Amino acid sequence: MITINRIRQLRLSQNMKQIDLCKRIGVTQGALSGWENEKFEPDISSLKKMSEIFSVSVDYILGIDNDPEPVIQIKKGIKIPVLGRVQAGIPVEAVEDIIDYEEIPQEMARNGEYFALEVRGDSMLPKFTEGDVVIVRKQCDVESGDIAIVRVNGDDATMKKLVKHSNGISLVPLNPSFEPMFYTNEEVHSLPIDVAGRVVELRAKF
Repeated sequence: MITINRIRQLRLSQNMKQIDLCKRIGVTQGALSGWENEKFEPDISSLKKMSEIFSVSVDYILGIDNDPEPVIQIKKGIKIPVLGRVQAGIPVEAVEDIIDYEEIPQEMARNGEYFALEVRGDSMLPKFTEGDVVIVRKQCDVESGDIAIVRVNGDDATMKKLVKHSNGISLVPLNPSFEPMFYTNEEVHSLPIDVAGRVVELRAKF
């Protein structure tokens, strides 16, 4: 049996009306009133919902545990596929089979569609090294100066800093040993060259 009207105490501690708690749990006001008056106990599903709402354990609600310390809610991440390896050097065909998975926060996943790619080559040293994984937000355009995944000739993919000019674009390696690749506006459309996404995070592999 629930002790000392603990549900009522928790509700009042947050200045919450019965009707408001009922809406969040998905029960009738009569059911909640019965719980608070200790006429009967809530079902396990409702207990779990109240545990999340009040940030306490189910045992605390039931009076089994007297420690009101909040329960730490661990948010699960969202897994995204590592689709293939992107050459950080001369453009090579991006193999779009899944070779691994990476996890991103739920908050990030709500802001767009993401995938991951593994870096190969040394043209993006010292920031990006072979074996690193980059998290990429799918988008068809980027700001000048962004690190982008760019498809050349439709199928080939390369990771470079993309710099925009009035007469074309440059794909710029970070490694000074490599030369930038310049494409005119006409070549951008004729080859074609298109942006597959913007690199938003580096996950270095040690």
